[in-house]
Amino acid sequence: MAKGSKSSSSSSLRPLHDKIIVRRDEAQTKTSSGIYLPETGKERPKSGIVEAVGTGALNTDTGERIPLSVKKGDKVIFTSYAGTEVKLDGDELLIMSEEDILAVIDE
Repeated sequence: MAKGSKSSSSSSLRPLHDKIIVRRDEAQTKTSSGIYLPETGKERPKSGIVEAVGTGALNTDTGERIPLSVKKGDKVIFTSYAGTEVKLDGDELLIMSEEDILAVIDE
């Protein structure tokens, strides 16, 4: 594609190695008792849906890839300061290592 030309399709991210792309869950707008929260009072959720996974970490002894234990579509809980926030086509996503994921929520 020539420099400066526009594509009609949206951009996509492909994580490398042991990296995972997660779409963070929406922040709660009100408490369970019905009190509405101001923007500054909303806690950023520490859960989300896996959008894409990399090919796995490289085993330096054998040269083989170590598969990831999460897959696209998994609902996960991650550490408070996990990942790097990126914005792509108006979507806010997190790119993190598999080690930042604490658990998979089985539904």
